[in-house]
Amino acid sequence: MTSQVTTARLSAETRNRLLVLSRLKGKTKSDIIKESIDMYYEREESGIDSYTLGLPYFGKYGSGQGELSTTYKERLREKLRARQNSY
Repeated sequence: MTSQVTTARLSAETRNRLLVLSRLKGKTKSDIIKESIDMYYEREESGIDSYTLGLPYFGKYGSGQGELSTTYKERLREKLRARQNSY
């Protein structure tokens, strides 16, 4: 595989973040940039939206109380009343 050099202009902040990351990870800046491009390409190629990615986790840790989203105001009032009465 032959390598070619490509140049990109980075802001000072991005360059500094890249330097810090390369030192923390013990990798070269080039390796981090190549990995980043690969990850970006894979994400774009998959085309899966965030809703689809989160679908297995939605409702996974539910309370079993199906009315929580419709009765939240009343439950909040009850908690506030209980808190006031405890003083």
